[in-house]
Amino acid sequence: MFDLHGKTALVTGSSRGIGRSALLTLASHGARVIMHCSKASPAADKAVELLKEAGADFHTVYADLSELDGAGKLYSQVESLGLKVDILMLNASIELRREWTKITDEEYDLQMNTNLRSPIKLLQLFVPGMKERGWGRIITMGSVQQVKPVDAMLIYSASKSALRNVSLSLAMQLAPYGITVNNIAPGAIRTDRNAEALSDPSYEEHVRSLIPVRYIGRPDDISALVLYLASEESKYMTGQDIYIDGGKGL
Repeated sequence: MFDLHGKTALVTGSSRGIGRSALLTLASHGARVIMHCSKASPAADKAVELLKEAGADFHTVYADLSELDGAGKLYSQVESLGLKVDILMLNASIELRREWTKITDEEYDLQMNTNLRSPIKLLQLFVPGMKERGWGRIITMGSVQQVKPVDAMLIYSASKSALRNVSLSLAMQLAPYGITVNNIAPGAIRTDRNAEALSDPSYEEHVRSLIPVRYIGRPDDISALVLYLASEESKYMTGQDIYIDGGKGL
């Protein structure tokens, strides 16, 4: 089960955190993987190092998805490599904490372009190939904030709710073509994005207190589900919104 040999997977925002864990998991089950990040960075270097250590078949592409032509630049790089994407995980996102009355146009555009506009554009670019081949797996990365938004992250939570609706709409439209579309909604996950906040013991305890299982998740808790949704074994599951949040969204 879960053999991905012969499949190519693109994971956006995969130099760190959930994206990197998913990329390594897919590679460990035979997929050729494409690591995407906005620019060269120590995190990207570390991801490349881990992929090499794992003996993965991988490529790296760089594109800033907050830019209006970012999705097009990413697609062009994949095309230039001669690769056909079978598994598309839309993971890249930006979250800014700001009291809602003080959100600027620039902050709005930065988050919505990265979290919603670029994912839709990438779908427009990559789905036709999946339809031609009669097989595809699309995984969108939502958030528990779809249903329980944090006060200071209005735009982020709104963008994730919207992406969930994109997933639901396309699941119905693409099902006849052998393409499944599912959304994963993580809760609090221990990644470098959250490292600074969770370094405060009192804040970490507060976060734990909001989670019924009293456990802050790890990236591997998400990548296990990614593997299933990317595989042939998930062919009967589409249009689902799956929470991995320790019960927080209940």
